[in-house]
Amino acid sequence: MSVNKVILIGRAGKDPDVRTLDGGAKVASLSFATTDKAYTLQNGTQVPERAEWHNLIFWNKTAEIVEKYVHKGDKLYIEGKLRTRNYDDSKGVKRYITEVFVDSIEMLTPKVQQQAAPVPPPLPTQQPTQRQQQQVQQPAYQQQPYQQVPPPDDLPF
Repeated sequence: MSVNKVILIGRAGKDPDVRTLDGGAKVASLSFATTDKAYTLQNGTQVPERAEWHNLIFWNKTAEIVEKYVHKGDKLYIEGKLRTRNYDDSKGVKRYITEVFVDSIEMLTPKVQQQAAPVPPPLPTQQPTQRQQQQVQQPAYQQQPYQQVPPPDDLPF
């Protein structure tokens, strides 16, 4: 048995390049950066932060998603598999390139909060339901809506 699985969390290095093939299939490519945090060894030697660059390839539906929603600098969670191909350059030298063929993607960059339109008040009813009567009797601090707090952005990516 063997496993070929890659999981990456990092940032898009550029906007994706998207092409449509003759058969109608879409393919997108994207440079992607992951970083190792800087640290200090026990002897005092400082090791600087190091960026690693990856070539990502997206096909069909994931290519369409990337085309619409991914931009340079966006933080992404990627799952895929490694593929290595070779080619001969202009001087006849054989070159190898390793790419990540992406199976799934998750956006980690929060959406920009757009100004929401005010919500109209509910229509009046003739008789309050039992649940509405309970809500009236609850203290005000329990009636406030849940506010989502964005995640901290102090991660090294």
